[in-house]
Amino acid sequence: MTILKTAAMAATAVLLATATYAAPLKLKPANPQPSGLKPGLAVKYAYPPDVKSINQANRALKKAKAGPALKGLDYRDTRDGDATLTSKRAHYVAAGISGYVKFDAPGTYNIDFLTNDGLDAKVGGQTVGYFDGRQKCFETRAVQVEVPQAGWYPVDITYFQRTGTACLHMRAGKGSPDWMPNAAFGHK
Repeated sequence: MTILKTAAMAATAVLLATATYAAPLKLKPANPQPSGLKPGLAVKYAYPPDVKSINQANRALKKAKAGPALKGLDYRDTRDGDATLTSKRAHYVAAGISGYVKFDAPGTYNIDFLTNDGLDAKVGGQTVGYFDGRQKCFETRAVQVEVPQAGWYPVDITYFQRTGTACLHMRAGKGSPDWMPNAAFGHK
């Protein structure tokens, strides 16, 4: 009987820990809410001799220069040799992306990204997408977030592309994540 009680207590602890871990991340809206935003997202690029991690990308971005704005976060998988995002190169690219994303209604959303290669994505002060390595265009783990009010939320993303093809997409939805339209993004 003692073994059953111990097992039941352990199972309860695991369930409580899982429920606590699974609580939605609460996003913080921009304060004050921006106005007069330009469409898309601001981006700065660095072109290191090689890049295999978020840390290497962040180091390279200390010497980054502004590039043409991104139209949003819907960059489909390229062919090998095609430019990455709006950069000048196909390979060995680090990108620092910033701006805002607009949620039209409060609620609980699921967010994920498709990325090739590395990604550290923050929205409303919370990490909502992360992959530190190299991969083909593949999705990150979906993260559940709480959007407390409709409006603009800050976006801060570090992204890198090493070799081969490149992609970067953001998806969000109250049920299954769906593609975020380019009109949902703005920057100063």
